[in-house]
Amino acid sequence: MRVFLAAALIALMAGSANAQGRGVRPSGEPAKPKSPQEIQAERDAEKAYKKSLANIPDQAPADPWGNMRGEKAPKPNTTIVPSKKTKTGSTAN
Repeated sequence: MRVFLAAALIALMAGSANAQGRGVRPSGEPAKPKSPQEIQAERDAEKAYKKSLANIPDQAPADPWGNMRGEKAPKPNTTIVPSKKTKTGSTAN
């Protein structure tokens, strides 16, 4: 029974691994070369994309917690305070 279970598990894992290796062209045929019209269409699409990105206005940095802080938020303490050194392993004070 264990042999059949092991064989079934190996078959399931091999099937999923085989499916991951398949690409767009599983038959192995090479991709056909693009026509000049397709190349020009890709260039035009790329130019339109870059132009649309340039049309997006610049935005101020977002501060989602800005309304949770007061007008004068306290500044963080930037000084380093040395910690007390204690002896370890000693029971007497």
